[in-house]
Amino acid sequence: MCPDEVADRLVAHEMEADLGRVVVGRQIIVLDETGSTNDAILEIALPSFKEGLVVFAEHQTAGRGQRRNRWESAVGKGLWFSILLRPKIELSESPRLMTWAAKSISNAIRNEFSLESTIKLPNDVQIHARKIAGVLVEMRARGKSPHLAIVGIGINVNHTLEDFPPGLRERAISLAIALDRHVDRQRFAVAVLRDLDRRYEECFGASI
Repeated sequence: MCPDEVADRLVAHEMEADLGRVVVGRQIIVLDETGSTNDAILEIALPSFKEGLVVFAEHQTAGRGQRRNRWESAVGKGLWFSILLRPKIELSESPRLMTWAAKSISNAIRNEFSLESTIKLPNDVQIHARKIAGVLVEMRARGKSPHLAIVGIGINVNHTLEDFPPGLRERAISLAIALDRHVDRQRFAVAVLRDLDRRYEECFGASI
């Protein structure tokens, strides 16, 4: 691993410290590599874990989007993470979680970089009509207890055009391409988690 890659690695305890008292991001785990963060969080999480656990991966070997589409996860270039939640909603209301996540990503992009993004229903965030982020929600019924929700998020951050497969280069974009500069992934990760946490409390009534 080269020095630049080491310097740009996500550090869980630093993100937790920057976030302070929150629900989303109260506990953060960063994995070097996993199949998909949605699968990893289910393997890691114990019944005693409070909602808000976030699992990041520097690389996903089997990241997935809607309709089982493959999500390309260039090593150390983006933010690939999943959130463990227990929202008090019905399974049929899962689209509310996609809307919550997409709006939070869009708002963080606007606040951090003054870039205007749009939400393409049901789960994409776009800049200049090219996909920059996607959301995948998977819910599990839990009887009389609040249902378990895993919200997977992928954001293209420091990709160059060459990091995307040829078939995606006209349809995908990254923050680095849009801004023509390198982006501090950790700082932006904290900004996204902070917005997700604020909106989660507003939309779903969560509390610490």
